[in-house]
Amino acid sequence: MTNKANSVLNQALELTAAERADVVEKLLVSLDNPDPAMDAIWAKEADARVEAYERGELEAVSAEEVFRKYNRS
Repeated sequence: MTNKANSVLNQALELTAAERADVVEKLLVSLDNPDPAMDAIWAKEADARVEAYERGELEAVSAEEVFRKYNRS
């Protein structure tokens, strides 16, 4: 982390919990820069997957099965 970032962090840590939460929220919002081109690509992909499912080219998997697969310890 840069000196400037460390300085900001140290100042932020002196704030109340509510003030820190407000700062965190504003920082997170500042990182959310939607890309319309990427959104369009994902929308097209989602439509293609639904159409493939409806044609019987893709099978559905239950959420429980997905969670079971990825929650294995």
